[in-house]
Amino acid sequence: MFVIERYLFRLTGMAFLAALFGLTAVIWITQALRDFDLLTSKGQSILVFLSVTAMVLPSLVMIIAPVALFAAIVFTLNKLNGDSELISMSAAGFSPARLMRPLGALTLLTAFFVGVMSLWLMPAGFFNLRNILMRVRADFLANIVVEGQFTTLDRGFVFHYGERAPGNGLRGIFIQDRRDPDHINTYLAEAGYTVERDGQNFLALEKGSIQRQEANSKDPIMVVFDRYAVDLAQFSPDVEGAPLKPRERPTLDLLAPNMADPYVQRNIGALRSELHDRIVNPLYALVFGAIAFAAVGRVRTTRQGRGLSVLAAILCALGVRLLGVGATAMASTSDAAVAAQYLLPVGALIGALWHALGDPASWLARFGAPRAASPPAPAI
Repeated sequence: MFVIERYLFRLTGMAFLAALFGLTAVIWITQALRDFDLLTSKGQSILVFLSVTAMVLPSLVMIIAPVALFAAIVFTLNKLNGDSELISMSAAGFSPARLMRPLGALTLLTAFFVGVMSLWLMPAGFFNLRNILMRVRADFLANIVVEGQFTTLDRGFVFHYGERAPGNGLRGIFIQDRRDPDHINTYLAEAGYTVERDGQNFLALEKGSIQRQEANSKDPIMVVFDRYAVDLAQFSPDVEGAPLKPRERPTLDLLAPNMADPYVQRNIGALRSELHDRIVNPLYALVFGAIAFAAVGRVRTTRQGRGLSVLAAILCALGVRLLGVGATAMASTSDAAVAAQYLLPVGALIGALWHALGDPASWLARFGAPRAASPPAPAI
């Protein structure tokens, strides 16, 4: 029987890997096309483009892995049933609980894989993605602004220069910063060039003026200068100084948040919801595997269709996952929703196993030795 279990594990594992890589590739391509402006409008290299798109892979794989497991189990058991292999195994005394051993092992490995993605790789990926995008935005003069065009770098912030001068110089510079309606700054300069000091980029403007319009003042303030240095970091979206979002924080930070941090105090519900969502994610791999087995794990003749069972399993799995997403969304403001984050997958897992194996009191007993074959009929 051990040979049969290895055969089932290998067959289902190959189907799982094929589904996982196929689905991930398709969704990754759609994600990559969405970020293709890094190569076009922002002038980044292919290495930066691949780095950005690779940072979101853990979050994609975490969601796709349970779906690939579900598809692999349904495909394998349908194939075995269609080839009458399940019927032969059942006739030889191979119980449903014994049939579930290799599939359960693959399901546990998938749950562990999803747990690593959810608790470690996914937040690390989003944190690294934040840093990459911060560097791209900070270098907007070299990579984003186009000569002779008014370029909107952020809502309310426009940059323009007439032409490039030899070296790293610019001519005919216009900058308007309206991001803060109470403090509007407009920069005009005949020329300028970028310089770097202590790791920071500055734009040194020459022969120009600054017009400042304050909300409490009717008349603007005009400042004329021969040379003026502008910190380019202030014109990039405030990413570096902004607090980490819940999905960008390591799991250990969510387990023990710094309650003295004003951001944590304002968003303690969102941080709590993110923490419990990361812990619960591996359970959905178990749920999807159990639902798939409950739908097609029973032996049927080739004349008995399994279409309705598979459709019902898909609807059940999708419903449980959507309810889990809803519970996660409400967990930031409701303690009951936090409990629902755990009760939904655990309840679905128990229900699927009950349907597949019967009374829970007999699971351990039925998971042991294979069912004894019927004794031969006495000779007449």
